[in-house]
Amino acid sequence: MISAPVHLAGERLLLDPSGALFWPSRQLLAVSDLHLEKGSHFASGGRFVPPYDTRETLARLAPLMRRYSPQRIVFLGDSFHDAGGAARMHASDRATLMHLLGNRLVTWVLGNHDPQPPEGLPGESVAEFREGPFTFRHQGLPGREAGFECSGHFHPKASLPTRCGPVTRPCFLADARRVLLPAFGAYTGGLEITAQPIAALFPRGGRAFLLGRDRLYSAAVGPMKHLSVTGRPAESLQPV
Repeated sequence: MISAPVHLAGERLLLDPSGALFWPSRQLLAVSDLHLEKGSHFASGGRFVPPYDTRETLARLAPLMRRYSPQRIVFLGDSFHDAGGAARMHASDRATLMHLLGNRLVTWVLGNHDPQPPEGLPGESVAEFREGPFTFRHQGLPGREAGFECSGHFHPKASLPTRCGPVTRPCFLADARRVLLPAFGAYTGGLEITAQPIAALFPRGGRAFLLGRDRLYSAAVGPMKHLSVTGRPAESLQPV
């Protein structure tokens, strides 16, 4: 895996192809929008889908713990698909999650899907988490009053041109003041970065980092009204 560095507020952050963010100087790993137990939530309403989303999402999380050995992990909200998700976890999935959390500092940022602390799991639950110059929150705030922030909520994805035609992938979106993380969960869709809620956070554009198999691919995106890829198609998508 090859991570991509971005620099905000004098700090170096690493964007991982999995969709996670790692802050080396604080040994902090952040992931957003796991939506654990989304499958069981659907099943409770009579919509039956394969009940393996939690297991698959935790399997994606495990290599990150080995790769970065973070001292703290920050979950940026919507960690569970609903307030009762933690209580519905299968015993084996709960054991896997507890093992991954280990003795680390754990911060659960509350989201719109999980506005209450997860039942029976270690760690602190907060509306926002502040560390150094950064605020970690579920939904980003427009304008400079947001400060330097890392957020999730919108499940960003980008459709960008290549020589072989358009490519659509989940992505990070970053500018000089914020990083918007993609959804980490196995059963999560995406919202195009051209959509108004995301564009409102990036009125001057920024840089998209599309998730690849083992690396990220970046492209500059232009200012609003509508975000657009800068440069000719052959140049717009670059490995990083």
